[in-house]
Amino acid sequence: MNRRSVLLAAAGALSAPRLAVAQAGAWPSRGSIRLVAQFPPGGLVDTIARLTAPILSQSLGQTVVVENRAGAGGVIGTDFVAKQPADGYTLLVSHASVHVFSAATMPTLPFHPVTDFTHLGMLVEASNVLLVKAESPYRTLDQYLTAARTRPVRYGSSGIGSAPHLLGAMLTGESGAINLDHVPYRGSAPAMQDLMANQIESFIDPITTNVQLMKDGVLRALAISTPERLPAFPDVPTFAELGFPKLTSAQWLGLSGPKNLPAPIVERLNALIPQLVARPELMVRFEELQTLPRNPPPMGADFTAIINQQIGDWTAVARQFNIVVT
Repeated sequence: MNRRSVLLAAAGALSAPRLAVAQAGAWPSRGSIRLVAQFPPGGLVDTIARLTAPILSQSLGQTVVVENRAGAGGVIGTDFVAKQPADGYTLLVSHASVHVFSAATMPTLPFHPVTDFTHLGMLVEASNVLLVKAESPYRTLDQYLTAARTRPVRYGSSGIGSAPHLLGAMLTGESGAINLDHVPYRGSAPAMQDLMANQIESFIDPITTNVQLMKDGVLRALAISTPERLPAFPDVPTFAELGFPKLTSAQWLGLSGPKNLPAPIVERLNALIPQLVARPELMVRFEELQTLPRNPPPMGADFTAIINQQIGDWTAVARQFNIVVT
């Protein structure tokens, strides 16, 4: 049975009558639930938050309101949730960019990325892709790396210490392309502008915001960090199949709350997550964004174990290449 069939089969349970919700316990009963998006409106975190909030509202029988608290690369909103009461009325669309990559590259954070949160479950993952313009002379990863062994080839990223930056550093080290130069930007949009203006030769970015430009033939993807090729882009090879198995990574988005959430609330939300990501209307949007859930989604202790492992892995990469965000 394929991913879609299994997830669709799980989706039906999410439409259970509200009476069952009411009988399950007092939470939530005293007001709306805040779902914090720690990045500005319009980005992937905000999009996922606004897709999931109405379904959580329906399932919990209580209004779920998306609240954007952006700043400091997601640290401000994440810290806000960490400091809230563990009563289930403030939740977070957690993101690997903060819980993993900031943890790996920032000497100090105002919170512990694991122990200051109750990590409930993973929602979706967005892989990274190495992009060039369609008219670029680099048609394959091998051509790109061969050039970068002899002359400067620049790749843009959304910032120092970002997942694309660390992925590019790994590619440099693994390939011996010593002239592959990182150009950091304050977000993906200015990096894309410089790519289109020929100020940089390439760009590493989550696939999500680049799907349409890839489909339209404006951008060419040389490699993607998924374990296997994406059905939507069967001609785009993976880094792994091109000889770079360590460059298999994705930036996950999950649902988390402050530490010490009561067990009944955790159990309630943990039961909802697999059903939520299986909703047909969400699956259509996930596929449009190429930001997909795992099947099954990692939950609770398994999700937390993934976060711990990724922090360790990417901290080692950051130290190897002396990547520090101050």
